[in-house]
Amino acid sequence: MAYQVEEDRGFSIVLLTGDVDLSCSPDARKTILDCLGSKKNTLVDLSNVTYIDSSGVASLVEGYQTAKKKNLKFGLVGVSGPAMSVLELARLNKVFPIYATVEECVNTDG
Repeated sequence: MAYQVEEDRGFSIVLLTGDVDLSCSPDARKTILDCLGSKKNTLVDLSNVTYIDSSGVASLVEGYQTAKKKNLKFGLVGVSGPAMSVLELARLNKVFPIYATVEECVNTDG
């Protein structure tokens, strides 16, 4: 997995690429929580994720719960087919705010 963080219109955007599995999900978790710890609304871009396992999903869930506690916005952007399949299986596609693009999120949430 590779990742980078960008800033766009008041959001930290965490771009994840490749496989998000047990070997690298701690890095994804730390990156997401660091953004939220900086009191930044956070979006996680999953458009380039080829695989995500339960540890990767747990990192997303923890980010979502942390954002709610801190009254920050959190969502997923451009979820790839493989990642969406896992989210649907766990019914988390009904829990997470999911946007096609960052622009959609900004226009929806103001």
